[in-house]
Amino acid sequence: MERNDALYQAYCAILREELVPATGCTEPIALAYCAAKARHALGRTPERVRAQVSGNIIKNVKSVTVPNTGGQKGIRAAVAAGIVAGDEGAGLEALGRVTQEQIGAIERYAAETPIEVLPLESGILLDMIVTVWSGEHEASVRISHSHTHIVSICVDGETLFSEDGSVESAEPTVDYALLTVENICAFADCLDPDDVREVLDRQIECNTAISAEGLKSGWGADIGNVLLDTYGTDVRVRARARAAAGSDARMSGCEMPVVINSGSGNQGLTVSLPVVEYAREYGKSRDALYRALAVANLCAIHQKTAIGKLSAYCGAVTAGSGAGAGIAYLLTGDYKTVAHTIVNALAIVSGIVCDGAKPSCAAKIASAVDAGILGFEMYRKGHQFYGGDGILSKGIENTIRNVGELGRDGMRETDRKILQIMTQN
Repeated sequence: MERNDALYQAYCAILREELVPATGCTEPIALAYCAAKARHALGRTPERVRAQVSGNIIKNVKSVTVPNTGGQKGIRAAVAAGIVAGDEGAGLEALGRVTQEQIGAIERYAAETPIEVLPLESGILLDMIVTVWSGEHEASVRISHSHTHIVSICVDGETLFSEDGSVESAEPTVDYALLTVENICAFADCLDPDDVREVLDRQIECNTAISAEGLKSGWGADIGNVLLDTYGTDVRVRARARAAAGSDARMSGCEMPVVINSGSGNQGLTVSLPVVEYAREYGKSRDALYRALAVANLCAIHQKTAIGKLSAYCGAVTAGSGAGAGIAYLLTGDYKTVAHTIVNALAIVSGIVCDGAKPSCAAKIASAVDAGILGFEMYRKGHQFYGGDGILSKGIENTIRNVGELGRDGMRETDRKILQIMTQN
């Protein structure tokens, strides 16, 4: 691969498109952004609100603390925050500049305003419509397929903007089918750090900062400190603890931004922080870290593209194997080691289910990172899992395709059952 190749430029574009900052868990923030857009379209503070949301939105908003709401959880809190204090032009940072005064106003609005929540049975996994009323005036905004993809805006019966929300029109600007593990490693081999420096510096800075906050203040289940206190400070433990601590802070309402991967802040933390920790441990240069992070991020995106943004298949698994791939590249620079690391990791933890965003995500992240590291250490010591072992097939791309089919198609009924159990609780 050459730096002026179309493929090289496409890989740079994928990193720029995917690695963006978000304040709080991406599903409630998407809902807050949708509500802020609806309020803006209405032109006044709504007196009544209806939020229609798909099952996967319910699953990923129900138990997570929405940042800058005074500790409130769930759909009504996200909607109220978006209406009262959301920045309708800020996307996934819609709640990034909420003042202390506005936090009180959000609490009052959520308590005093009728906010109706209804399931949205559209067949689209990521789908939401927020409709707001004031007097005789009405406005609605719909987001579908990806977290900031607006497909319609309507005011007083007039459609101001419309895109066909029945099909996945939220196409990325580049073809993600171009991703292969071998080409990802070739991309990293010839990478000009200046082409990714800004986006990866932001990922390192934001994700390291919220991880440090998680370890310092003991957010959520405090998995990071539990790991360090129980198992010591070896780099393998620190890599897991750093990622888990960032997730604990984020799931518990920390207002600090996270640079996401595949639409998820938890996946962004999982795929990046272990690689940063290994680079620090082994004294690797900043440029070497950039190359390893490029491998980690793109390998995770490649796997998640086959599955889809929301699924019953836990995204920490793909991100953890991506982190393992980044560590493998950082320490060996060898494509075969990277590929076998991913296969080994997927063989270990592909059964973890996603039952929504919540504090236990931090523990799942720790397990996924551990599998990524174990997958690397296995191959480095001459051991591997083989095609024909369970869902593995010969060749990394065949295994990734198998996992994609499992997560996207095979676990649909699992997803419905998880949602049923969660809503009964």
